[in-house]
Amino acid sequence: MAEIRLEQVTRLFKQVRAVDGVDLTVADGEFVVLLGPSGCGKTTLLRSIAGLEQIDYGRILIGGRDVTDVPPRHRKIAMVFQSYAVFPHMTVFENIAFGLRMAKVPAARMKQQVTDAAELLHITELLARYPSQTSGGQRQRIAVARAIAMQPQVLLMDEPLSNLDALLRLEMRAELKRLLLEIGSTTIYVTHDQVEALSMGDRIAVMRAGQVIQVGDPLTIYDAPVDRFVGGFIGNPPMNFLDATLERRDGRLIAHIGEAGELAIPDPPGGLAERAGQPLVLGIRAENIEVGGPGAGLRGRALVVEPLGSHNLVTLQLGEQQLKATTRPDERIAIDDEVALQFDAGRIRWLDRDTGVAVDAELAAPPAAAGAGG
Repeated sequence: MAEIRLEQVTRLFKQVRAVDGVDLTVADGEFVVLLGPSGCGKTTLLRSIAGLEQIDYGRILIGGRDVTDVPPRHRKIAMVFQSYAVFPHMTVFENIAFGLRMAKVPAARMKQQVTDAAELLHITELLARYPSQTSGGQRQRIAVARAIAMQPQVLLMDEPLSNLDALLRLEMRAELKRLLLEIGSTTIYVTHDQVEALSMGDRIAVMRAGQVIQVGDPLTIYDAPVDRFVGGFIGNPPMNFLDATLERRDGRLIAHIGEAGELAIPDPPGGLAERAGQPLVLGIRAENIEVGGPGAGLRGRALVVEPLGSHNLVTLQLGEQQLKATTRPDERIAIDDEVALQFDAGRIRWLDRDTGVAVDAELAAPPAAAGAGG
């Protein structure tokens, strides 16, 4: 049992709350990604779980055991750092065996665990080499093998792929996901790369300013961001946000989007009809917008067309606002073309314009939490 539970974990640096009252539970064998921009506190939180940072408030439990004041070596964890941190004077075998040797594991068992880890990472043929005789991707595999050779209950990974080039990062992402499924360790993975987070994690915890803003599976985080920050941080391109006002007309709900026109909302989510007449923000992903020829409804003017191979990314002017939409690569849209736009109304995210919090999140949250979510 290697469940991780964080209860109001807080880490202060003078008056700065690097980690601010974080509550998070990671189930046994689960892979959770801490995602957020630089400086949001995700690495500090990871180091606190490892025992490399002493928290100021709260509790950290691993496998039901309170380890808040337990030294790192007694927490039964392994950590992979952003830098490879391999020892240049040791062979690959010796690097992988380092932690086992420090733990005084018997030689025969140590050799078996090193061999097993090397086989999982496909680096068996490198065991006799020195790190200088390996590539960057191979050194990263060595660092991961050193961690998993310890057979830890908990594996902590701090941006382990950030030093690799794009193609190698893609390859290692798939390898790591396969590996972590195979070994079954409870894993917390820190990254600022949303593609890594969406493609690898069972769940994602999005952080900002030391707090966890939203926790959910990748599809929920992408489709139903709890506020404007999450919607704007996740996705490439980020979610579009348009100022809108709702009106009830003939029993229907209509969204007015400035000079761009209006949009009927056939099946409004709960609580939305009560916001008629109030300023809201309409959030929608680029792929949930259909771009057509001239016609009625919402209208936009093409400003930029970016061919990206599998699709085109079109930037459109809607009155004083802009949005991005995707089209098929063979669809011909020229600069300054006026086009009709159809939004998938069921994929719209409605947010309060003042707080930035999703309308349904406001309804679900206790009154005190609703005002703090933006």
